[in-house]
Order: sequence, then C-alpha cells, then structure tokens
Amino acid sequence: MINGKPTRIEEEFILHWGQMGVQWGINRTVAQVHALLYLSEEALNAEQICGILNVARSNVSTSLKELQGWGIVKKVTRMGDKRDHFESLHDVWELARIILNERKKREIDPTREVLQSLVHAASEDAETSETTTKRLAEMANFLNVSSTWFERMNRMPPKALKALIKFGGPGKTP
Repeated sequence: MINGKPTRIEEEFILHWGQMGVQWGINRTVAQVHALLYLSEEALNAEQICGILNVARSNVSTSLKELQGWGIVKKVTRMGDKRDHFESLHDVWELARIILNERKKREIDPTREVLQSLVHAASEDAETSETTTKRLAEMANFLNVSSTWFERMNRMPPKALKALIKFGGPGKTP
C-alpha cells in the first residue's frame, strides 16, 4: 500500500474477498477487513482501516471483534501509541486450518447433533417413513465419516498435510 492507499491490485483483492465472504455467509466488511490486514505489511489501527476501506468505525470494530473471535486476527501494541493495532495471520495454510475448524464447529457439528437426534426420533416415530429415516441416517453417517476424516487430517503435522494435499495437484500422478 502506497501512503495508506491500496494499489489497484490490492483493492481488487479486497473487493473480491468481500464478495466471496458474502458467498460464504460472512459479512462483506468482515471479509474486506480481513483481506486488508492479510495484505498489509504492518499492523493497522481501526482508524486506518476505516480510512482505507471507507467504512464506519462501528462496522470496523464489529468486524475486528469477529475476526479475533475466529482467531485469524490479533491485537498488537506499539510503543508510544495508545491505540490498538491489528494484524492477520499470514500463513495461508494456518488460516485455512483455523477457518475450516471454525466452520466445522459452527456449522457441521450442530448439524450432526440435530441429525443424530432426528435419526433416533424417526426410528421411534410411526409416522416417519422408512425412506425419510434411511435418508436422515445416510446424511448423519456421511457427516460423521467426513468429520472423522477431517479430524484425522487436522491432527497431521502441517508439512505432512501439505504434501498430502499437493500429492494430487496438477501434473502429479498417484
């Protein structure tokens, strides 16, 4: 960023990340604040973020709290400056791991619990068809198997996981 103003490429990334955030169910400003901090070479304070993104201070504060809650942005202090500054994790592999863990915790795990409860209730409910019971059980099983696989991958050392993921990449043969 030159003089606190994003370059054309940086701006394009920030705007696109905001659009993608909306597609992923995340507030546009939250995603844009994250994109800005991810690209920034130094930690920024809330006023700088407001100025660069041209958004309200309250919106930036809310966004920073959410990003800190996800564990992908942290508060840092600077000598002689009373304001809090914020920086994003920059390791894209660690970012992905944290985001996937949070999404699993917030979306997949509650769905698994509901499905397990529904499968149990459906098996005891005479009004629920066999087809419905079977399909709920299949969905619950799929989420359980997928979650187990995810948890195993998540426990792998980062270097081994990167190698595994890259194994099937372009130009590679199993």
